[in-house]
Amino acid sequence: MPNKHAAIKDLRKNITRADRNARMKTHVKALSKSIAAMLKEGKKADAAKAMPTLQQALGKAAKNRVLHPNKAARKISSLHKQLNATK
Repeated sequence: MPNKHAAIKDLRKNITRADRNARMKTHVKALSKSIAAMLKEGKKADAAKAMPTLQQALGKAAKNRVLHPNKAARKISSLHKQLNATK
């Protein structure tokens, strides 16, 4: 436990930020898994409707540095390739 008051405040901020980042990461993972499941089941139309939501979440995560911007771009590109490959 920190001794100085400023260090205590920093710890409190770090915990809050870590919670927010974890929530955002979990949200992105859940969206990408749901789209992958839709594609696996062959529900291309539903996956295409859900894609903008995932792109928005990945963009926000990259903007806030929760995810690296290149990783977000890779995920979007990969899911679009899967979407286009689905019949």
